[in-house]
Amino acid sequence: MLFTDRLDAGRRLAARLEYLKDEDVVVLGLPRGGVPVAAEVAKALGAPLDVCMVRKLGVPFQPELGMGAIGEDGVRVINSEVVRATGVTSEELAQVEHRERTVLEQRGRRYRGDREPVGLVGRTVVVVDDGVATGSTARAACRIARARGVARIVLAVPVAPSEWTERLGGEADELVCLDTPRHFYAIGQFYTDFSQVDDGEVVACLGRAAGRPHGSSTGTVLPDREVDVSAGAVRLRGQLTVPGDATGLVVFAHGSGSSRHSPRNRFVAAGLNRAGLGTLLFDLLTEDEERDRANVFDTGLLARRLAAATGWVREQPGAEGLAIGYFGASTGAAAALCAAAQQGARIAAVVSRGGRPDLAGPWLPSVSAPMLLIVGGHDHMVLDLNRQAQARLFCENRLVVVPGATHLFEEPGALEAVTELARDWFTDHLAPAAHVVAGG
Repeated sequence: MLFTDRLDAGRRLAARLEYLKDEDVVVLGLPRGGVPVAAEVAKALGAPLDVCMVRKLGVPFQPELGMGAIGEDGVRVINSEVVRATGVTSEELAQVEHRERTVLEQRGRRYRGDREPVGLVGRTVVVVDDGVATGSTARAACRIARARGVARIVLAVPVAPSEWTERLGGEADELVCLDTPRHFYAIGQFYTDFSQVDDGEVVACLGRAAGRPHGSSTGTVLPDREVDVSAGAVRLRGQLTVPGDATGLVVFAHGSGSSRHSPRNRFVAAGLNRAGLGTLLFDLLTEDEERDRANVFDTGLLARRLAAATGWVREQPGAEGLAIGYFGASTGAAAALCAAAQQGARIAAVVSRGGRPDLAGPWLPSVSAPMLLIVGGHDHMVLDLNRQAQARLFCENRLVVVPGATHLFEEPGALEAVTELARDWFTDHLAPAAHVVAGG
């Protein structure tokens, strides 16, 4: 069995776990790769989502090989066979454990923020990862859940080795796995896209789940759904979220090499959702079109797709009459500016994250929507290009430099700063009164 990505795996796993829908369930994702999978399960079951903080203890000279795991509440699991086979000394093991314990505590604070862990006493807990290899982290997670007084543990993963039940059968009350191939070398071999999940995506998943009423699955109280966006004869995959009290809606235009699954854009979108703004993240190109790299950098084509998606979303339930803003990242910022410059576009505000507004050169003087340019302080070339583009804008505009940030805003706190800036810009400019003025 081959999974497209972790979201695909999560949806398929959720279908297998549908029988739990009427139980008092909490879903625990194992950071980082297991959280996007767990988020899809929690959404389908209408259950709260939390993280179960565990860290693999990698062999010092072969860190991808786990020799154990540690977790919250002092849980510690050591694979003695791996330790003996690799010759790891007790001092080396202690050094690795100390380092990973520090990371565990830091990430726990970042992932949950001010939120308390979800209560587990007397409930059914579904522990979810993107797969099982040695089983050390899954074993640690089950022990953490057991220590917190759960009534029942279901360990659920998309893929695991054929002997996984022998390894983990004693840790959980029930084991669920979609595929247990005989020839298992690594979890990633069963995913088309097994790119690394960053902290921003974990925080975004938890943020979206925290804003969704428990007991409500997709498409009921708070829409957060996969959609087919009509762009002429083309259908583009997207995710539409419209809070019930939405004051505006932001359409995202991702950069080259990215998609609607961009963890950075999803992180920002979750922050906008919490502020009462709807969001649409969608693929600007079809899979066939993406194979031609010329399409990826065709600003005119991408702008037309963005404009078509804007027309489509304006007709969706809950979005009628909402002011529309654009959030463009990298080359997507050029498409956003081009689309916003078109006559009758009625775009209330535009935000660019590490964008290339210079690629929208001919259209810059025609943009009337208020424009916020956000650039990392260490992204020197892009910063220069933004300054040059800003000089050609006649609309209300502002350039903000995030100190110490590079192009992808991967530094601690950088993406949070982007989210706050975008949130404030959109909430200021997407109010109904602003929409009337921008719409002329």
